[in-house]
Amino acid sequence: MTSAAALPVPAGVRIELDPAISELAPGLWFGGSPARIIRLTAAGQAALAELRAGPVASPAAGLLARRLTDSGLAHPVPAPAAAPSAEDLTVVIPARDRADLLDRCLAALGTRYPVVVVDDGSTDPAAVADVASRNGASLLRRDVNGGPGAARNSALENVTSEFVAFVDSDCVPPPGWVEALAGHFTDPLVAAVAPRIFGEAPAVGAWYGRYAAASGSLDLGTRAARVAPRTAVAYVPTAALLARRAALLAVARNGQVFDEQLRHGEDVDLVWRLHHAGWRIRYDPAVQVVHREPGTWPALLARRYRYGTSAAPLALRHPDDLTHLVLHPWPAATVAALLARRPGTAAIVFGASVLTMARTLRRADVPRDGLARAMLDGVRQTWLGIGRYGTQFAAPLLAVAVAAPGGRSRITRLGRRLATASLLLGPPLQAWGASAKTLDPARFAAARIADDVAYGLGVWSGCASARTMAPLRPAIAWRPLRIDPAHPATASTDR
Repeated sequence: MTSAAALPVPAGVRIELDPAISELAPGLWFGGSPARIIRLTAAGQAALAELRAGPVASPAAGLLARRLTDSGLAHPVPAPAAAPSAEDLTVVIPARDRADLLDRCLAALGTRYPVVVVDDGSTDPAAVADVASRNGASLLRRDVNGGPGAARNSALENVTSEFVAFVDSDCVPPPGWVEALAGHFTDPLVAAVAPRIFGEAPAVGAWYGRYAAASGSLDLGTRAARVAPRTAVAYVPTAALLARRAALLAVARNGQVFDEQLRHGEDVDLVWRLHHAGWRIRYDPAVQVVHREPGTWPALLARRYRYGTSAAPLALRHPDDLTHLVLHPWPAATVAALLARRPGTAAIVFGASVLTMARTLRRADVPRDGLARAMLDGVRQTWLGIGRYGTQFAAPLLAVAVAAPGGRSRITRLGRRLATASLLLGPPLQAWGASAKTLDPARFAAARIADDVAYGLGVWSGCASARTMAPLRPAIAWRPLRIDPAHPATASTDR
């Protein structure tokens, strides 16, 4: 896979530009993840015109499509694919008890494809076996619970089909979901495709249920993406995932596709191994799979805690891939000055950042229209990132700072309270604004803070067990702008 970047997107694949990108000037585009500027040569502009008019039809358009989809500036929109045959695809479901949810999952899947249910040490194996039998699924029994990764590995030892669909027993895929995702495999570099996992709460009438449904723990949003570390969609879960079996076997370690030492985060580890091996992983939110959320507050917070415990072992395996906060120096300095209630200093720092970036853009011959607005948005994003990071890993300190901020005067204490409260409340209120607003902002914010604190406690616990602080260290992005080598059809400036 070393020459994967030079392999064009196959003819017949249509792409669409990401809705968030903008054309700064003819042939000059800004967007993607991480954000970048790509300058198209005359040949590149002709190739883009071809892509905007229809599917890939020439080598130049295929190469440009690869560049755009790899950078997040565009996304493939595969034509509906013929349904894989029963010999081409196997569905694998790890299960432990919860026979009622397994029954619902199997009923949704139907009998079009062979299904392997792996009973991972259930306390009532007879109930699981009965459900599997009634729905025409084959059953593998593990006497000792090893976690979902180990259960999937057990199934893969007996699977020979070209594709594998992983589905958790608490998920309900929609009709035609396999066919809708299978078109992505027209691209020989695609190893896996994930749908959107849409949260479903058992008690949707209660405010807990409304929060759980609006803020599903596995919901990665509405925008299509290439999945890669340190991008907008850094991973996808295997709660529902369609994968190429050859790709899975190619990245297996010690005979294991899933790392069985990871009880949580084994799917993140697999996705990142696939990425580093040169494969492409796609997130396609046009397909939505329902995922049952826990039924009570303690169960939801316990799940978030367990997810957090995976951060430390993942950081040890992928030291350059996992970070909870990326700071760009200029926006971070501006936010620090604002939080310290030094508006004059913040204005000076922000002005210096705009001037510095303007000079860099001028040297690269990039228009500077809207630069101040873009830099201001960078400050806002940095403030939100610092706020969520602080809530996850230092919520007690923030709470103390709000309750007892110190200072000789009432104005000083009020200023410190407001600055600290903005870190606690800014991120959840921003998330509420982007949600369906099925809850009032106060209860949504309280739930989101509790959610983040539970996850942070899990991270701290995992760090203590692994004896590492790696997941807690912010990453510093020292080079906000760089120029990449020219592409045959493009020249690029990445930020």
